[in-house]
Amino acid sequence: MATPSRWYPTTVLAIAFLGFLDAVYLTIEHFTSFSLPCSITHGCEVVTNSVYSEILGIPVALLGALYYVAVLLGTYALLEFGRRDLLKWVAVATTAGFLFSAWFVYVQLFVIKAICQYCILSAFTSTILFIVSMIYVWKIKTSASSPLPVATPEE
Repeated sequence: MATPSRWYPTTVLAIAFLGFLDAVYLTIEHFTSFSLPCSITHGCEVVTNSVYSEILGIPVALLGALYYVAVLLGTYALLEFGRRDLLKWVAVATTAGFLFSAWFVYVQLFVIKAICQYCILSAFTSTILFIVSMIYVWKIKTSASSPLPVATPEE
């Protein structure tokens, strides 16, 4: 089991990597027009070809991949260098990711009326990232112990 000071970055790195893989898959689908095999739901193609699949001509999946890369890099730097200011940035980023995901789930359910299992996986990973980040921020605020692994210089 991860030490208490490393559970947060380790969890975030794992979940963000899963989200990144999902978003890259959707991005490749967008640019190659490959038909997604939708085995759990039956609306992947409807969702990924809708007007909501792009923002200003940029695929939402590509924006998602960039979001996950940013969370990965921010969390890695947090873990590697113990910079507490990055924790705030990651918490803000995961909050934004959660809100965007909630919006896109709403659009799938009530506007498009179709569900894309890959989009739901991304929403799930964004939600988990948000929850883990909020738990960790709350633990930091309520704990007197050092919440971040801090690299110590070798003497």
